[in-house]
Amino acid sequence: MNKNDEVEYCNLELRFDRQHIQDLIKDLIQKGYSLYWSENDQVFVISVRTGRKLVKLRFQRIKDGYKLVGDYMIRDARLSEWMEKLIGDMRGHAIVKRFRDRQIIIENILFGEVIRLVEISGYQQRVLYQKGPMLTDEELTKLYYSIEGEERIRQRRIEVDEQLDRLKDALKAEDTVRADKCRAQLTFLTKELYMLEW
Repeated sequence: MNKNDEVEYCNLELRFDRQHIQDLIKDLIQKGYSLYWSENDQVFVISVRTGRKLVKLRFQRIKDGYKLVGDYMIRDARLSEWMEKLIGDMRGHAIVKRFRDRQIIIENILFGEVIRLVEISGYQQRVLYQKGPMLTDEELTKLYYSIEGEERIRQRRIEVDEQLDRLKDALKAEDTVRADKCRAQLTFLTKELYMLEW
């Protein structure tokens, strides 16, 4: 990333527990950032100084932890790299807009993975990458905020783990019929999981 680039992070959806926020603070301090933090009953705020600018990361308190909320314009290359690694590591959702000269690159990130990449130059728009079938903005928004989708993904992962255990037992017992059934079920589950995660 060029040092003059601006990156805007919108519609962020990343969830944390308190220990993870403390780890983020340590990480930012180790990277040499000057920062301070404050909290009240609703929000935990980490203020990060980047040159003359101050970026305030807002973590909204939810029943089982915290959620990073808000839109952020970041002009610091290292902090942008940190934010993108965080989105990937937390398998979060975001829309990332990169402003360069007279061009904007927009990434739609779902579960930590880029699912759509669009380049805008002047009035022209070009899709550089699209994972799976084309989704409308309404469908993307619905996926971002779908709790049901996350629950289905969690359930399918549990089922995959259970099938892997059954397959291991079948292979140990040299039971080829049971092993084949497990493999067939794993194929079905992984396809469904892939479709849910894209």
